[in-house]
Amino acid sequence: MADVLRRVAIVGSARLPFARSNTAYVDASNQDMLTAALAALTDRFGLRGEALGEVAAGAVIKHSRDWNLSREATLGAGLHPHTPAYDVQRACGTSLTTTIQLAQRIARGEIDVAIAGGVDTTSDAPIVYGRKLRRIVLDSARGKTLGARLSPWLRLRPRDLRPAAPAVGEPRTGLSMGEHCELMAKEWGIARADQDALAYQSHVKAAAAWREGFFDDLVVPYAGLKTDNNVRSDTSPEKLAALKPVYDRSGQGTLTAGNSTPLTDGAACVLLAAEDWARSRGLATQAWLTHSAVAAVDYAGLTGPREGLLMAPTYAVPAMLDRAGITLQDFDIYEIHEAFAAQVLCTLAAWESEDYCRNRLKRASALGSIDRARLNPKGGSVALGHPFAATGARIVGTLARELAQRGSGRGLISICTAGGMGVTAILER
Repeated sequence: MADVLRRVAIVGSARLPFARSNTAYVDASNQDMLTAALAALTDRFGLRGEALGEVAAGAVIKHSRDWNLSREATLGAGLHPHTPAYDVQRACGTSLTTTIQLAQRIARGEIDVAIAGGVDTTSDAPIVYGRKLRRIVLDSARGKTLGARLSPWLRLRPRDLRPAAPAVGEPRTGLSMGEHCELMAKEWGIARADQDALAYQSHVKAAAAWREGFFDDLVVPYAGLKTDNNVRSDTSPEKLAALKPVYDRSGQGTLTAGNSTPLTDGAACVLLAAEDWARSRGLATQAWLTHSAVAAVDYAGLTGPREGLLMAPTYAVPAMLDRAGITLQDFDIYEIHEAFAAQVLCTLAAWESEDYCRNRLKRASALGSIDRARLNPKGGSVALGHPFAATGARIVGTLARELAQRGSGRGLISICTAGGMGVTAILER
């Protein structure tokens, strides 16, 4: 193990075009998509047949058949079978978490090169049946004779065949993420017009990035799709304003399908390496991963007042800034995951609030505002889509490419997650 931590390079990334649920990837599984993304990255950097230090990836919506998802995708992607792999699940922060974990192993000298990633599909979500039907199936499977295998089925009733819809609610509150974000928007007084304006800019920036060729060699065609199919180059503030609220229809709601992320399928991965390993292969470094932090909030009110479900990055970022010895204003690019436009605006408002920063974050003063022109310059999750576990790797790859094109700079990554958690990181060049 290295006595001095090594610098960790972001060498490059690859992802599939992100597809709205039940469109282009309706027949693709998590393993299919993750394998395709890993294979694309493997081929791009000439790694086919090589044993890497580790692969780590994960999915949020996951079948029981995918219990060893990352390992199976690794074997299918052309890497040497001696490459170990493991699964991670931290909701929407999954692939930023895998990136951070592998970077820490590289920094400590345990491995020299690794691939981090994530994948998700809601088009192939597991369908769950009630406990009674599961009991019948298991009892039948244990039968030693034909009669013993058939008799449990005599207990079956038509109502037992009704599947349970995939749950989207937080277990401790029963509220969906959108419903929680509606509460946040009301608490912070986030106007509908401001949410729609941020969503509009997300589409405008994403469409421009595609038009200018920014994503051309970051995104690998898959299943007949060449570009992210949620980007709306023809949207307008008027079109967004015409949409009805979907999480609070009482007349007080502000979150719509237009200013929220759509259900999305896709996969993304990132190649990480020690500086000397990359140099020995003649591979350029796009950016360095220099700092990270995670945090959680009491969204269920278990120890005090209930906090906003998606506000954990407001805690993680200042802790990370303190360790880095910099301020919130010391960034050239801010990549803040747009779970909802309202969530981004709540986060920015919290950092600008003296009261919140003093009483919640226990800081001497507010973190302050950011230059909004530097926010998600190539579009965000509202426009590009959000395959839950893949978003972190998408953002890391995008930000590393942005910094490489600039030639220098510093970028902030901030991702909120279900369960009231936040995952954050800093990339520099």
